[in-house]
Amino acid sequence: MSEQIGAAIVTAVVFFGLYSLLKVLTDYLLRRKIVNSGHIEKAGIMENISSETNKYPTLKWGLVSLFAGAGMILIQILSRAGRLNWDQGADAFLPVGIELIFIAAGFLLFFFIATSKKS
Repeated sequence: MSEQIGAAIVTAVVFFGLYSLLKVLTDYLLRRKIVNSGHIEKAGIMENISSETNKYPTLKWGLVSLFAGAGMILIQILSRAGRLNWDQGADAFLPVGIELIFIAAGFLLFFFIATSKKS
C-alpha cells in the first residue's frame, strides 16, 4: 500500500514539475513576443520590481533563527521531561506545531520592528 502511495506522490511531483516548467517557458516566450512588438508596458515585466527593499534582512533571518532555535530547545525540554511523545498518539504533531508557532513569532516580531522603524 505504501508503495502505491509513493508512486502516486512521485507521479504528482513529476507532472507538477513539467507543468511549472512549461508555464515558465510559455510565459517567457509570450513576454518576449510582447516586448519585441513594442508594448513593454503591457508585458508586466516591471510589476515585480518593488520600490521598497528589505532594509533589515539580517535582522529578519536572525530573529527567525533565534525563535526557531528556542522552539527546538522547548521541544527537547518537553520530550526529556516526558511530557511530549513524538512517536504516536495525539502528541505526534505537537512538536511541529510548537516549532511553527515559534517561527511565526519570529516573523511577527521582525514585522513589528520593521514597521516601527519605518514610521
